[in-house]
Amino acid sequence: MIALHSFVSLFLTGIYLLLVIYLIRGWANIKVTRPRVAPFQTKVTVLIAARNEEERINLTIEDVLAQDYPKHLLEIIIVDDHSTDNTAAIISSYADRGVTLLKLNEAEPLNSYKKKAISEAIKLSTGELMVATDADCRMGSRWLSSIVGYYETDNLVMISSPVTYFEERSLFELMQTLEFGYLIGIGAAFIGNGRASTCNGANFAYRKDVFYEVGGFKGIDELASGDDELLLQKVAERYPGKIGFLKHTDAVVYTHAKHTLREFMQQRRRWASKSTKYKDKKVVAFGICIWLFNISLLLNAGLGFYDFYFFKLFLVQILLKYMFEVVYLLPITSFFKRSYLVSLLVLLIPLHIVYFVVIGLMGNNHKYLWKGRVVK
Repeated sequence: MIALHSFVSLFLTGIYLLLVIYLIRGWANIKVTRPRVAPFQTKVTVLIAARNEEERINLTIEDVLAQDYPKHLLEIIIVDDHSTDNTAAIISSYADRGVTLLKLNEAEPLNSYKKKAISEAIKLSTGELMVATDADCRMGSRWLSSIVGYYETDNLVMISSPVTYFEERSLFELMQTLEFGYLIGIGAAFIGNGRASTCNGANFAYRKDVFYEVGGFKGIDELASGDDELLLQKVAERYPGKIGFLKHTDAVVYTHAKHTLREFMQQRRRWASKSTKYKDKKVVAFGICIWLFNISLLLNAGLGFYDFYFFKLFLVQILLKYMFEVVYLLPITSFFKRSYLVSLLVLLIPLHIVYFVVIGLMGNNHKYLWKGRVVK
């Protein structure tokens, strides 16, 4: 029995390490994109869905307005998703600077409010390229020009771009930044390996005609979340090889980590809830393998209290996990100019093992709190 247990543990460890090698290779396959010099030709619509964002939305709007992209090729549409604060009024105050406010006004409750907001904004849009971000994000002045330059140069239909956390106020938030970098790296690496799977809606661009060609959010609109990854997978099925990851610091969008453990768990529960709808079952298998590996780590750590052999097995697993993840994370954190975050991996790994197992179980319970509403 011990021999079988050891074999399963080491087999799962081997699978996990192969997956990490796959990610390392994928990230390395993506070359840093050279910024394109104007003139640009693409009409762009920036899409933002906002709900109760009065604290920061003015900063996001100012950043978008400060883009060096030609003003006659830029359209900004912000959808107020039933805010109960001053969000709509703040958006309206920018009307004379070209910002369009669209207010959702559904009589019946929805489950997928964000997808509805984005769909309505796209209906109203006149741009060729939709560029979506969130109402609490920050970006540099070359954000749009870097995205459009990549789009025009490589003739892509969809672009995933980097997102990271900033202005952290605690060790907890710094660890989130490192873990979030791991996730952003996964999405980039899969694209680098020719298999688009995940992305982040805070920095996501796609052609308007392609959005309608794949039926928009039809078929994935029963979930509150998934306006990014599930749409990406629909497009990847139709246009394999035409989706890119923009590996350039000008394209980075910055947002904030969650301040409390409760907020963090609600966010990750929402993200996990999308996994059952993934079209690419190899991606689902990828997640299951990582989850089972973490289960084996917990199991061996627990059994180590009864038999030191299992603790030694746990130590072998954890050491290999640490070594391979350092190799994976160093180039990603270097890209974001925050290599020092890798030093937190020693603290993050034990917590992440428990978190990953728990969130995998919680994700199957589809109801969660998002923006003050219980959705699924």
